Amino acid sequence: MLTLIRKILITLFVVYLALFGLTKAIRYPEPIATIKLGLAPASKTPDLMPSHIIAANPSSSTAWQKGISEEIDQVVWNGESQDFENFLSDTNTNAFLVIRGGKITYERYWNGKSVSTVLPSYSVAKTMTSLVIGQLIDEGAIKESDTFVSILPEFVAGTSFDKVTIKDLLDMNSGIGVSDNYPTGPSGWGVAIAQMYASTDIDWFLMHNRKMSEEPGTFPEYRSVNTQLLGLIIQKITGQKLADAFSERIWKKVGADYNATWNVDKVGGHEKAFCCFNATARDYARVGLALMTGTPSIASTSWKARLSTPVATLDYGWGYGAQMWHPYPGINLMLGLHGQYIYQDALHDTVIVKLSDMPTSADGMSSKVAAVLRQISEKN
Repeated sequence: MLTLIRKILITLFVVYLALFGLTKAIRYPEPIATIKLGLAPASKTPDLMPSHIIAANPSSSTAWQKGISEEIDQVVWNGESQDFENFLSDTNTNAFLVIRGGKITYERYWNGKSVSTVLPSYSVAKTMTSLVIGQLIDEGAIKESDTFVSILPEFVAGTSFDKVTIKDLLDMNSGIGVSDNYPTGPSGWGVAIAQMYASTDIDWFLMHNRKMSEEPGTFPEYRSVNTQLLGLIIQKITGQKLADAFSERIWKKVGADYNATWNVDKVGGHEKAFCCFNATARDYARVGLALMTGTPSIASTSWKARLSTPVATLDYGWGYGAQMWHPYPGINLMLGLHGQYIYQDALHDTVIVKLSDMPTSADGMSSKVAAVLRQISEKN
């Protein structure tokens, strides 16, 4: 028996060493960390990767006010009128927050989450990145017509990659061939988007993924690599970590109550600008509210117009522009994988935040969820 146990242990050790060598070669975390990251629910992932702090500067002068409490009883979900609780349960909700007229009218948390729980937003991070890009454009530090490689010449590829502009990146129109396909199961970790998500060396990943699927500006398709390049531009132009630039330009301005985090490839390295911004539900609402109302100002009039104007049609037939979704006329939506939503309805003076733990396999449900958010927003 001892001999058998020894053989099993030796075999496991050899397998681990082989996997360790593989993960190191492709710049993944060590095998056990990679497995944990792959199996964890969305809400647990912020603690499984290194991060940079986005410092807050809370003030009593910006404290939330409570509005008239509202009840949400029935919604049309899956084609029929159902209890709102069914919708919340079916979509693995962790936090749900409604802001009307700048005041909280509905707020609930589930699964041990609370007002102070920092939760991931996944691709909501794309809009956060765009807010900083917009400020740099307003300041004249960059132009939408600038090419990526004119700012970071070390990435020159000698192909049409070198023609990709900031505008192309903002509108998901770069043609860079890094697909956002998310297959489930172990095979999913071999696709490019998963490699970029787990990467411990973003520069290395990008150097090996500059291939082009189309000519820049010819075929809009949602690709997270575009936002990652925008994040690198911010770092280069400001000379700061993306987290620090965002803290100064956005987070402190909106009066965030809590520090947020931005996951990175390694401490002191690059924020994963396309995916990995983590904050509390109320602080997400602050950004949505400031952007919708203009108070405090985190985007100029011109950049608000840019964010609010669809220039391409992507998934679900929704409009898209400057890293913002437009599911319906007049609606701005920050959207993230696993069911993260910051829904902004200026006409009804409403912001809705929904943070969730939906599985990757539910990625195609966003149009159904957005329809429920629309019902709630327009009910008053």
